[in-house]
Amino acid sequence: MKVLFIGDIVGKRGREALIAHLPMLKEKYAPDFIIANGENSAHGKGITKKIYNQYLSMGIDMITMGNHTFSNDNLMTFIDQADRLVCPANRDTDKPGTPVRYLDYKGKKVGVYNLVGEIFMDSVEESPLPAMERLLKYYPADIHIVDFHAEATGEKAIFLHYFYDKVEMIVGTHTHIQTADECIFKGCAFISDVGMCGGYDSIIGRDADEVLERVTTGRHTHFVPADTPAVFSAVFVTFNDETNRAESIERIQIRPEY
Repeated sequence: MKVLFIGDIVGKRGREALIAHLPMLKEKYAPDFIIANGENSAHGKGITKKIYNQYLSMGIDMITMGNHTFSNDNLMTFIDQADRLVCPANRDTDKPGTPVRYLDYKGKKVGVYNLVGEIFMDSVEESPLPAMERLLKYYPADIHIVDFHAEATGEKAIFLHYFYDKVEMIVGTHTHIQTADECIFKGCAFISDVGMCGGYDSIIGRDADEVLERVTTGRHTHFVPADTPAVFSAVFVTFNDETNRAESIERIQIRPEY
């Protein structure tokens, strides 16, 4: 089995990068499944029905979310019908949304799981370790793919060492900076952060001038995605069809030309 996982898609520029690069990557890697983190899709926060449907039309099989899952109210108009959307298991549990979705690969259940970290993250209702234990108990699968949407690299490493023998793939999202620690750890594919698809000349996808104004003046500003050519970030993971364990992981980063 081959999986292409695309990092946080940030605003219009991130979506443009997806349109520009995904066809070539599909041809090059021929993934069985494409998964993308979509929590920053709609002007940097949340997702809309139009964007959700756009992703599906491009061949994305599953969309994971994060701390901005419900930042755009439009989600509530279609979330009950969004059967390719995975929402964090340990945050916003009073709202609709499913923390695990399944894909089928040659009769095997491929579970896609979504959680948020608790270090430097607000409104987390349950620590990710017991939350993941609960998901594994009530949502079993043959192959487990986890989007761990978290801030701290150390927390992501803890998650790997706790679950490497129970799941087959753990990818970090949220920080928007692709890390260089991709590995196969005892049969589990891992990277601390996949990175983002968003304006490269930016502050993690956000307009640099807007961020600097807020920091230097203390004035409240609105989140403005950077309107600059975008970087595209992803990982490509292969699995052994007999053991279901991960065999290889490749970092993908396509930077814009300046």
